[in-house]
Amino acid sequence: MYNNIARDIKVAAKAILPQLISLRRTIHQNPELAFEEHATSALVQKELLEAGIQRVTAAVNTGVIATIRGSRPGPTVLLRADLDGLPIQEKTNLSFASKRAGVMHACGHDMHTAALLGAAFILHQLRDRIAGTIRLIFQPAEETLPSGALAMINAGALDPDKDEPAPTYCIAQHVMPSLPASTLGFCAGAFMASADELYIDILSDGGHAAEPHQLSGDPVLAAAHVIVALQSIVSRHRPPEVPGVLSIGRIKADGATNVIPSNVRLEGTFRAMNENWRESAHERIRQTVEHTAEAHGTKARVEIRQGPPILVNNPALTKTALDAAVSYVGKPHVKDIPLWLAGEDFAYFLQRCKGLFYTLGVGPSSDLHTADFSPNESALETGAGFMAFLAVTVNNNGQAKNFS
Repeated sequence: MYNNIARDIKVAAKAILPQLISLRRTIHQNPELAFEEHATSALVQKELLEAGIQRVTAAVNTGVIATIRGSRPGPTVLLRADLDGLPIQEKTNLSFASKRAGVMHACGHDMHTAALLGAAFILHQLRDRIAGTIRLIFQPAEETLPSGALAMINAGALDPDKDEPAPTYCIAQHVMPSLPASTLGFCAGAFMASADELYIDILSDGGHAAEPHQLSGDPVLAAAHVIVALQSIVSRHRPPEVPGVLSIGRIKADGATNVIPSNVRLEGTFRAMNENWRESAHERIRQTVEHTAEAHGTKARVEIRQGPPILVNNPALTKTALDAAVSYVGKPHVKDIPLWLAGEDFAYFLQRCKGLFYTLGVGPSSDLHTADFSPNESALETGAGFMAFLAVTVNNNGQAKNFS
């Protein structure tokens, strides 16, 4: 039975690949930032309705929730994609490059959305051969705080709906340029890091650059020492068995060649793979910044915006998915992958629901979050097909399997 379903899914995925590439390029040309994905959301709803999927609703303004029911009882599996782009000026020179200045799908969310649409088309075709319910979530605002995942959860994405039970399992995928196109990667247990944002202001009176001795302190110099001191938190206070990273990505000092500014702004990120150390590190960050600033005659304000938690994949479900991947694409195209210290707000779904976040190879390509990121679009065939196959596998086996 499952070999027949796999065969039919592969045939369907191959047939719709040109359509998925076209959809992906339309989305890529018209990227929208977090909670502004109005055109993308409208396109998703249109495509789902035209495919015959009738239960399609908007959520949190630009999100979309849709439902496909199988022919017999079974669990509900939730499949999720994200919609938003990034504030990056594209430099790929592709014929379908972004038409919006300073906005680009540099993290592959256009691929995610196209792949989930493809999975939806396939699952709708096969609905008479599957058990349970498939809930499709097209989520806004994965890239920013506040989290679009939390917004969708608060809007009922994980709630029961009429005669439809709440999701038992949640599944999503992310493109990975370091893996060859259509390779599938899995990591059981803790996979991705918590992701907190750091906003630090170093304050002084400011003044003439020729007279720093007249000032209470130089915030530029103090900021430089703060940046260096912060690295000691990771190198000297982090337990050696716990991965973590702290990076300052932006420095803003509105001075001049002859002006010492009164304020230097530092912005960065803190990633951790242990929630206890994450919490203690927050206090260490505040103390380090404040004491270093004070030692240089300045003051500091520290804001830590807590982002998504550590993403943890359910081990039993990961094993089921890995076995399904070997069956679907063959063992040479399935990889065990290491921890990834990127952040991902799908972690909020996995805090509340057993689930899995796996990777889809789209290489060779430049890295994620770069201006010349250009994934291999042929991977959409596997991206859509395997997600559909995994949903069928989980739902058809869900009554007998216990993913604990």
